[in-house]
Amino acid sequence: MVRALRITLCVCILVVLGLGGNAHVRAQSGPLMLIEVNTDTHRLTVYRDGIAIKQYPVALGRPDSPTPIGNWKVINKYKNWGGGFGTRWLGLNVPWGIYGIHGTNRPHSIGWSASAGCIRMRNRDVEELYEMIRVGTPVRIVGDPLKYMRRLKDGDIGTDVWLVQDRLLRLGFYRGPCNGRFSLSTQAALKAFERSQHLPVDGVVSVRDYHALGLIE
Repeated sequence: MVRALRITLCVCILVVLGLGGNAHVRAQSGPLMLIEVNTDTHRLTVYRDGIAIKQYPVALGRPDSPTPIGNWKVINKYKNWGGGFGTRWLGLNVPWGIYGIHGTNRPHSIGWSASAGCIRMRNRDVEELYEMIRVGTPVRIVGDPLKYMRRLKDGDIGTDVWLVQDRLLRLGFYRGPCNGRFSLSTQAALKAFERSQHLPVDGVVSVRDYHALGLIE
């Protein structure tokens, strides 16, 4: 039941965040391209006209800084940022921070949850990807947004924060923007909700809060 609920939440996130139903982009009479990142398998797949043409292993966000689940798009491309960003950068339009697909100077981290939320690739792989992908290409990041059940507090960012904000908004406790940023207004709304549910009023999202909000069962 918990898994089914989380799958439903993931589908809702993919519809609401980012591109909604626009799943591909056509590059001036060229093929329809899509990047999909699976946070369970640590794999990035490139689709052309709905057919998988390339797959790469990637490193993803740590439990305390998870990769953002949702539908995004490539908004910029740069070469040779160097250092931890490797030889190529493809930026994404995630509203609560700077995230992208990039190379790395730590190739041993590929296949693990080791980044600050970005999608790391081997330099040779991201260089190949860079040549295939145009600005505007959709990027679909799939997985369980509540996989790590983080204790959310003021200052945290992420898809899980967005979920909490959205639920508090629907319940009438929150009137701010659902932007994935846990601010003081989010904290105040959470405290009001906790008070109404006779929970400890600390403004921190715990497992009890997730249950009370209906995000897990």
